[in-house]
Amino acid sequence: MTTIQSPIAIDLDASTEVSWFTSTYLIAITSITPISGRLSTIFTPRIYLLVSVVIQASGLWLTSQAQSLTGFLAGRVVSGIGSAAITPVAFILVTELVSQRRRGLYFGIINTGYTTGVSCGAIIAGALEPRIGWRTVFWAQAPVALAAGVGAFFAIPQSKVTGNNSETDSEHKESLRDKLAQIDYFGVITLITSVVLLLYSLSAPKIQVTPVILSLASLTLFILVERHWAVNPIIPTAVLSSRGNMLTSFATLGVMTARWSLLFYTPTYVLTLRHWPQESAGLTLIPTNLGFGLGGLLIGWLHIRRTGSFYQAVLVCFGLFVLSMFTVSWISTPTSNIYLYLGIIFVNGFIAGALLNYSLAHVLHLTRPSTHVIVIPLNAMFRSLSGSFGASVGGGLFLRTLQHALKQEFQDRGITGKSQLIRQLLGRPGLVQKLDGVDKEVALLGYERALRLVYLAGGILTVCVLVLQAGTGWTAPGPEKDEGRSNGAQGRQVSAGEDTLSPVLSREG
Repeated sequence: MTTIQSPIAIDLDASTEVSWFTSTYLIAITSITPISGRLSTIFTPRIYLLVSVVIQASGLWLTSQAQSLTGFLAGRVVSGIGSAAITPVAFILVTELVSQRRRGLYFGIINTGYTTGVSCGAIIAGALEPRIGWRTVFWAQAPVALAAGVGAFFAIPQSKVTGNNSETDSEHKESLRDKLAQIDYFGVITLITSVVLLLYSLSAPKIQVTPVILSLASLTLFILVERHWAVNPIIPTAVLSSRGNMLTSFATLGVMTARWSLLFYTPTYVLTLRHWPQESAGLTLIPTNLGFGLGGLLIGWLHIRRTGSFYQAVLVCFGLFVLSMFTVSWISTPTSNIYLYLGIIFVNGFIAGALLNYSLAHVLHLTRPSTHVIVIPLNAMFRSLSGSFGASVGGGLFLRTLQHALKQEFQDRGITGKSQLIRQLLGRPGLVQKLDGVDKEVALLGYERALRLVYLAGGILTVCVLVLQAGTGWTAPGPEKDEGRSNGAQGRQVSAGEDTLSPVLSREG
């Protein structure tokens, strides 16, 4: 979106609202992601994925036809709702269909595909927009998405029978009304409301307190509903009360927030301190995204070839990630070797990719197999939240540090009347290249100080969440009790006491 947002803003007369182009999409994805696991168990992954792709394609078409900011943002929301299913369902399918020996490899492949799509999408969209226009860039994705969704629908097995979980033909014939009746609507509403309010506050130019308070109230209500009233909770109590799962989720949120701060400000570094042209600044993300994909892929192929604990490997990756963030902070200067810089951010990406793969494999070890269909989307939700946290918290720290540094440097030199220049530098990093003399010297010092502090803070944050990750432990839960199930549709619903969810591929009617 960042590579094509300028022409969109001009066409829709929305120059001051460009931040919402991405924020609305991220809010939609993050709010729907945690319920994708439950919807997969109700409708089966192949149906849920196909419907989601149709929604995504519809959102892309609506976006391309928008004549106003409201219409454009509505299209982005619809696209986000459809996109929310893809990555969690892919991970769920890996746990259901792939042998334990090859599971880590496929986790890495999914992460690699995700990262490649993000990297290539920005480059391709930026290259095509001047030739075909931003509207075509959006609607042209719709048929591609539909083709992929239809292909996945026919590729995913219609049913899977494993051991004692086999079902009779009559059990498969479950009406749409029966399936819809299994959805915990109040839980869905309270959870989505909580996530949307939190992300809305974080995405606003200034963090708003009221939505955060309302978000916490909605979250509290959601937990009460899931614990005491929901027959088929969206996130069962076994998942919410799992120490390993929740600590892993918050640790993932912290480390990926630090990671996103690097992704957001690496182009700013080369644009301001290294004087790279605007069109080339985004290319600096290629090494770190390449490292991210390779890290997850190689670790999955070479090491995660079994189930069990990866406690030590996860902690080692956290420690190495801390060192890489501190190193990036240290070398973010105008005179450091640019090839060393690109090499370090490649290593940072490699470690992050390996860390996420190890972390997912370890949290699956720490939780019951019957809850994995919920654990995976919940983990994905916290990963999605990190983008908003990185933008809001990291962005706030960066802008405050930059503003203070610019004011202080001008004041130390006895120069006044620079308020307008400071305001411009806060929003236009490319302006640094057009300055000269003392103004340029001060701008360079301000950006250097702000960039180094953001990366340093990312390293410190990772140290804090490393403690959380260390608290997850390495012991798997005990064997599940077989409570038995009643006959009929209710018998296939989740047991409120044991939160039995799997298999997800054997309930299509």
